[in-house]
Amino acid sequence: MALPPKFGGHRLVITDATASGPSANEPLHTLEFYLDYVCPFSAKLFKTLTTTVIPHIRSNPALAGRVQLILRQQIQPWHPSSTLVHEAALAVNRLLLQRASSSGDAAAAAAAAAEQFWTFSGALFARQTAFFDEAVARETRNETYRRLARLAAEALGDGLVSEADVYGLLEVREGEVGGEGKNAGNAVTADVKTVVKMARLTGVHVSPTVLFNGVVVGEISSGWTGEQWIEWLGKNIV
Repeated sequence: MALPPKFGGHRLVITDATASGPSANEPLHTLEFYLDYVCPFSAKLFKTLTTTVIPHIRSNPALAGRVQLILRQQIQPWHPSSTLVHEAALAVNRLLLQRASSSGDAAAAAAAAAEQFWTFSGALFARQTAFFDEAVARETRNETYRRLARLAAEALGDGLVSEADVYGLLEVREGEVGGEGKNAGNAVTADVKTVVKMARLTGVHVSPTVLFNGVVVGEISSGWTGEQWIEWLGKNIV
C-alpha cells in the first residue's frame, strides 16, 4: 500500500553507510511493520530491527538501497493509551517534516526526518511501560500528552521538536463550564483516522505484523533473532 507523503517519516530508505547521500533510486523491495507502541512484542521486534537488521543492511552492499522499511502505526484500542502514544508519534512526524520542508536540500532533509522519526519511535518503545494502562490510570488525557511531549523533546534533542509544539498538536481543549460537550479531537485526529483506515484496508489485526512487498509474512515473529533476519534477508532481497 502506498504511503501518503504526510507520513514521510515512517519510510526509512536504508542506503549504503559509505554513500555520500540518499539514493536516487526507488528500492526494489518494501518491508512494512504494523506496530503498536504499547505492545511488548512490537517493542521486541523494533529493537531487533534497530540493533541488528538495519545496521546489517547498511553495511551490506548487496542489500543497501534495495529495501525500504515502513513503520505502520497499528493502534490497538483495547489499550486506550495506545491512541495517545500513537498521536504523539504523528505529531512528531508532522513537525519533523515541516522542518525538513524548509531545508535547501529537500531529499537529505526528508531522509534525516525519517531517521529522527524512527529514533523517537525507539524512545516510545523503550519507555512504553510508562504509558501502559496502569501508568496512565490516575492522570488526565492532557497530562499524558504532556509527558509524551516532554519525551519527544528529550529523545530528539538539538531543538528538533519543542515540547510546546508537540503538546500544541496533542492538547484537547476544554469546553465551557456547563456547555455541551464537543468531539473535535485534537490537531492530529485526522491523521489518526487515516492510519486506522489504512490498517483496516489490509485486514491486519495482530501486532506486530510484517508485510513483504504487500504480502503478510506469517513466519516472521517478534521472537526472530538477528541471525534469522539476516538469513531471511539474504534469501529474499535479490
